[in-house]
Amino acid sequence: MNTSDLTKQVLKIISNHRGGVLSTVENNKPHSRYMTFYNDDLTLYSPTKMNTEKLGEIEKNPFVSVLLGYEEQGQSDAYVQISGRSKINNSQNLKNKLWDDSFNKWFDGPEDPNYVFIEIQPETARILNHYDEPPQELNFLQ
Repeated sequence: MNTSDLTKQVLKIISNHRGGVLSTVENNKPHSRYMTFYNDDLTLYSPTKMNTEKLGEIEKNPFVSVLLGYEEQGQSDAYVQISGRSKINNSQNLKNKLWDDSFNKWFDGPEDPNYVFIEIQPETARILNHYDEPPQELNFLQ
């Protein structure tokens, strides 16, 4: 598969799956949790509270890994593993754009100062379990 086709496949998967796993580094070990993800092209955004341990972990080590994909039973579903650099994004435009009423459970509206996003710039993306093909990798640092 060429780079353009791989990029389209990655975009298709990350655009069609909101729930995924975010892994940060805590004490030199992986620390994973389920998160909600949005994307703008290949950049991922995940809403979170400002006072969570994951933000402290990201401040110490900005490198993260994200898994998105799998449906149904997952046995033959393609999924994407993205590795990249993360940072906190507190843009009011982004907060307004991605606000969902389901967030009312955790935040007092899009202006809540505790409502921020983890922004993830991908460095690599791997498509796995795609039609039983070997993993395919895109490198964005070239």
